[in-house]
Amino acid sequence: MKHISEIKHAFEQFLLAKTEHLPHASEIAYLLKNVHQENPEDFRGMLGRIPQDVRGEVLLELPEKLKEEAIECYSSEELAEAVEGLDSDDAAELIEDIVDFDEDKSEAVYEKLDEEDREDIDKIRSYEDDQAGAWMQTELFEATLDETVRDAIARLKRLKEEGELENVHQLYIVNDEHRLVATLALEDMILMDFEQTFRAQMGPKEFRSVEATDDIDEVATIFEQYDFAVLPVVDHDSRLVGRITSDDIFDVIEERATEQIYNLAGVNDEVEQEEDIKGVFKNRASWLFVNLLTAILASVVIGLFDATIAAYVPLAILMPIVASMGGNAGTQTLTVMVRQMALGDIEFGNAKSALYKEIAVALLNGLLFALIMGLIAWAWFQLPLLGVVIGMAMIINLFIAGFFGASIPLLLKRLNIDPAVGSTVLLTTATDVFGFFSFLGLAKIILL
Repeated sequence: MKHISEIKHAFEQFLLAKTEHLPHASEIAYLLKNVHQENPEDFRGMLGRIPQDVRGEVLLELPEKLKEEAIECYSSEELAEAVEGLDSDDAAELIEDIVDFDEDKSEAVYEKLDEEDREDIDKIRSYEDDQAGAWMQTELFEATLDETVRDAIARLKRLKEEGELENVHQLYIVNDEHRLVATLALEDMILMDFEQTFRAQMGPKEFRSVEATDDIDEVATIFEQYDFAVLPVVDHDSRLVGRITSDDIFDVIEERATEQIYNLAGVNDEVEQEEDIKGVFKNRASWLFVNLLTAILASVVIGLFDATIAAYVPLAILMPIVASMGGNAGTQTLTVMVRQMALGDIEFGNAKSALYKEIAVALLNGLLFALIMGLIAWAWFQLPLLGVVIGMAMIINLFIAGFFGASIPLLLKRLNIDPAVGSTVLLTTATDVFGFFSFLGLAKIILL
């Protein structure tokens, strides 16, 4: 990312018509964000100076709070122009943002769009957020089987000159019922006989497509596995309705990863992006309350052995070590399992081998750190049996960490619950309760 002064200079030079190169929309959004921090009035002033042809892209790049302020500053006419300058998928996204901030203004903006734009936006918004159709573009390059290559190339040239198509990768061949029958890379198309039709030159050819109602996470997995740049989208009757490009899939992957990270920490990713302190407080407090209950449960276990702790004070000193090692080992296993399940590397078919692997690793770590901690405890307190106790407890608790760290996500997945949600709390409960119980229980048996 360029320094803010460089971006601002490039922006000013463009406005003064001294250069034809406008900074990228993300760079302008970065500049606006920094300007807003220094002086909100300058931010609002610069909004009006953004050229209309990039205004929509800049709005989409702004953080939610600044996007809301920008939408308030622009009139419905200006926002309608911004929407019309976007590809259909981005136009639908911007309309959704305007709806979230101001429903009345969104209706006014929608009414000012031409009929074709409204139809495209309605088509995309008719799908759920987690369906492929909600992420597709309706702009694409298609041809019929009986069209000549020359006519198709001439039409592509005209569409490019008119700005109707961008980032064209493939030609989609459809039949008379508008069903997708083939896809063709542009580099292959220019090698064909220009005077003949596609039907005359194309034999049976395999191609990949996705249905508009497919889960977008599954579509993202297809992009990751096969390194696609673009995929056609069809309806339930195989009629071509749009395309999904890799830049949209990057957004899906980023959102999915962000959601998992937040869920593992017990917070809601959508709430955390809001500026509403009350909402963030309520979301975090609910999970902390659950954590409090689990902590009380662990304390109840400790209370069962109060006499043992009173007789051997070193036990109170060493207890946090047992809990900490179990918690960290469990978090390692949990994170690996949740991520590999999200990537599709672990399914129920191979879950047993993954479970065995994590338990084996946990036991090996348990043996290693049992030896280390046993020797430390022996040397520290001059009590050989105390070293045996904490060593055995370490093996048990790291086994528990490996077993529950691997099995909890699998169990939640079986129950159709996101494995990232609640796993950490359940894991912490298991490692704390079993860790304290094994350590203090062994101490009571061996030391007393």
